[in-house]
Amino acid sequence: KWMAMLKEIAPTLVRAALVGNPQTTDFTYFLRAMEALAPSLAIEPIPIRVENAADIERMIESFARGATGGLVLPPDGTTISHRDLIIALAARHRLPAVYPFRFFVAAGGLMSYATDLSEQYRQAAAYVDQILRGANPADLPVQTPTKYETVINLKTAKTLGLTVPASLLVRADEIIE
Repeated sequence: KWMAMLKEIAPTLVRAALVGNPQTTDFTYFLRAMEALAPSLAIEPIPIRVENAADIERMIESFARGATGGLVLPPDGTTISHRDLIIALAARHRLPAVYPFRFFVAAGGLMSYATDLSEQYRQAAAYVDQILRGANPADLPVQTPTKYETVINLKTAKTLGLTVPASLLVRADEIIE
């Protein structure tokens, strides 16, 4: 979904960097998903493994020197803790980026597609309630997220020289101007 959104907002995109720390996210899972979808979008997936701010800066600077590209950030503790740096680098190098949470977009990132955290907290509370009432946790079914949200920052899009297509605007749950 993230790569498709990038291609939609930046149709000339030919490369997408997956930025993350393999020690704090399931990097291989996300990379395999990107590699499976990449041919249908005519995008070359580029893995960018980072562990700290210096890695992030060096790797994004290097990636930005190549052909038209964008950034994909999966949920990852390292990139979350360095989100301001990543957002600034994306802006400096005019790289469209899709982020794993809305707070990246509220801080100036371009767009996010993520599970609705409020909904997940409600689901977790219902589980806690059942357990406190005596339910065996092993008997409770695994629940997956059912509600996702798309957030787009129009100011950032304008700064990057991007026109947000109407098809993407219609699907957005929140637009930040």
